[in-house]
Amino acid sequence: MLGEKWTIYWNEYASDTYLYGSEIEFHKKDDIEFINRLMPPGTVIKQWYSKTNFQMQHIEPSLPIIDGEGQYKITVNVDTEEGENVLFRLVFFDRYEVEAGALTLRDQETIFRCPLKTYSYRLQLINGGATRFHFHSVVMQEVIDETEEKTTRAK
Repeated sequence: MLGEKWTIYWNEYASDTYLYGSEIEFHKKDDIEFINRLMPPGTVIKQWYSKTNFQMQHIEPSLPIIDGEGQYKITVNVDTEEGENVLFRLVFFDRYEVEAGALTLRDQETIFRCPLKTYSYRLQLINGGATRFHFHSVVMQEVIDETEEKTTRAK
């Protein structure tokens, strides 16, 4: 059984977006075209935050608050060219902003639990060798039914 659901979009803020040599076209709220033929694999293209310092970053949090007790399903909606790939990575932090764990998402859909001491987290879109892709959204949903088999715990 699934609980509350949140949809994360790529907002038009340029902060925390890899802009060097990038062409970014906002067709619609759920269709952002990204092109960069020279960006090396492993580069963080975009980041979303569950907690921000507005005075410093000038952005609002765009991720839902989650806890280590719950189980969550994350679904990524990105179209890439044939043979190209992007990755997503969840990075969890404790209350002192020390990394408490991370999870790299390689599938379109993953069920996970975050570390118990998670205070905040970031979602990173990482280049896995893609030169062009269309980003649509990332959907996070609370999983209430504990009988799910493929749960991944962040390490």
